[in-house]
Order: sequence, then structure tokens, then C-alpha cells
Amino acid sequence: MSAALYNAEILRLATEIPHQARLDAPHASVEKRSPVCGSRVIVDVCIDSEGRIAALGQEVRACALGQASAALMARHALGRSAMEFAAARDALTAFLAGEREDPGDWPGLEVLTPALPHKARHASIRLAFEAVADAAAQARIAA
Repeated sequence: MSAALYNAEILRLATEIPHQARLDAPHASVEKRSPVCGSRVIVDVCIDSEGRIAALGQEVRACALGQASAALMARHALGRSAMEFAAARDALTAFLAGEREDPGDWPGLEVLTPALPHKARHASIRLAFEAVADAAAQARIAA
């Protein structure tokens, strides 16, 4: 492990993932896998009458970077809309691809900056944001 890549903050986040229990009756569930490393994230959501996340559950089986990303997503997920998740997913994707200089407005994502040159890790980092964006959109459509 590279000390620069797996810094203390990333490792701390990887051990403090909020909402790590699947929901009993979610409005939508989405599973995402990384074909590169085998990381997997399942996200369950329930939305309120305004289409915002009222409850979140997730199962995360990923490397430390994927776990840290899932932790950052979950810390700030409640009360967010499908559009906010899509914007966060798109900003993170563009940041990892080198198409923008910052990871967007989602709190804390700058901690993942050391992973930029490690393209094989990008899919794992995106998993939680991709899954929650898809789940929130599906729940909104089903509502």
C-alpha cells in the first residue's frame, strides 16, 4: 500500500461507514460492481413525499477507497434529491477522469485526490455514488 494513496483520513473513513444495514422495505435497491477489482456496493433507499432520501441502507464490499467514498456519500445522503445525487456522481466522475479540477460540492470528496493517478481504483470510488444516484432516480419514478 502506498502511504500517499491510503492516508489516515481515507483509512478512518473506511472504518466509519454510516447506514451499513440493508433496509427492510426499500423503495429502490441498486447493486453496482467494479469489473476491475471486484468491489461491490448495494444501496437501498426510501424517499419522502418530496422525492428526497428519507432512509438509506448500504452493503459495501470494497477496497479502502471504495469504502471511504461510500462513507462520504452516506454521511450527507439524507434529505438529498435524485438530482443532487446525479450531480455529485457526475462531478466525481469528471474529477476522476481529469475533466475538472475539483470533485464538486459533495462534502469531503477532496480526500480522494491522491487516487487520481490510480485509474484502476476509480471504479470502486464511483460505486456508491452511482448506486445511490440510480436508486434515488428509480424510487422517484416508482413513487
